[in-house]
Amino acid sequence: MFSKTCKYGLRAVLYLATHAYESRKIGVKEISETLGVPGPFLAKLLQQLAREHIVSSTKGPNGGFFMNAQNMASNLRQVVECIDGPDVFSSCIMGLPACSSANPCPLHEKAIIYRHSLLDLVERQSIRELANRIEASGLSL
Repeated sequence: MFSKTCKYGLRAVLYLATHAYESRKIGVKEISETLGVPGPFLAKLLQQLAREHIVSSTKGPNGGFFMNAQNMASNLRQVVECIDGPDVFSSCIMGLPACSSANPCPLHEKAIIYRHSLLDLVERQSIRELANRIEASGLSL
């Protein structure tokens, strides 16, 4: 359901949430190598997330990307919508231009259940809560 770009963005945000703070900023190269994401592509993606205040960044020799308290209070829905747009949670799963409860596509009834569950999943927890779970359980990114 999410684009490859969005998946990279989600992983990068959670990596920053578990490894980077105002006192320890991380460069694109480290994130790129650790996550196996192309560096220039990741740099543009992180800049987009920084413009929307989902991650923070500073320039210069001691610069890099990091998460501050405001960033950590965000949720993954904000990341998804920043990258894939808000329609990802409301558009037709088959790509039809007019799909609704009144005019459903063949997959509408099943897709709406999946969409609501996915939306709940990315909204329910803050990035901080997910980072804590990743660190406590040793989950991989």
